[in-house]
Amino acid sequence: MKRILVVEDEEPIRELIKLNLLMAGYETLEAADGSEGLKYIRDEKIDLVLLDIMLPRLDGYEILPAIIKKNIPVILLTAKDGLRDKVKGLEMGADDYITKPFEAIELLARIKAVLRRSKKDITEISFDDIQIFLNEHKVFKGGKEVELTLKEFELLRLLAENKGRAMSREKLLQLVWNYDYEGSTRTVDMHIQRLRSKLQTDRIKTVYKVGYRLED
Repeated sequence: MKRILVVEDEEPIRELIKLNLLMAGYETLEAADGSEGLKYIRDEKIDLVLLDIMLPRLDGYEILPAIIKKNIPVILLTAKDGLRDKVKGLEMGADDYITKPFEAIELLARIKAVLRRSKKDITEISFDDIQIFLNEHKVFKGGKEVELTLKEFELLRLLAENKGRAMSREKLLQLVWNYDYEGSTRTVDMHIQRLRSKLQTDRIKTVYKVGYRLED
């Protein structure tokens, strides 16, 4: 599930956005000012930011560089329809903008488009001396290729794409083996053990009574 941070000081707008995001299957975090939003950006795993321009404490332009630095896609929310404001945000690195008031269907379409574009741009994930090449379905450790089965690769990819986030055994089983798989969550445990052994890594942590997490 994609996690979206909504940084918007007007509570009715923020709550309406949150409701529509939840109905569309997104997990949401909320911030009512730029300072609170910046803390989430620094401390949480976020897939996309909806960022209001006019915010108390720190405005959208002030926290935008921190979002860009972490390679998090961002859509600007603004009540201003002036060309100068839109150009400034885009030149600073924003992926898109939408002018308030807007229809929920338009916002969701823009979110999907930005997430789709950002996903295509990511072709490699690395941690420690391990490189995961998503398009080629290849994994290297210390410059040497590691032979993984398709399920092992998909499991590693999923953990890497959600680095720092605990993933339940049930969710991993659902996403890697699909809904109709009739096996038990023990299947996940066995594949995790093999991944740890093949990659010689202790970064894949067991989360007690939950599942697994690839440590930041």
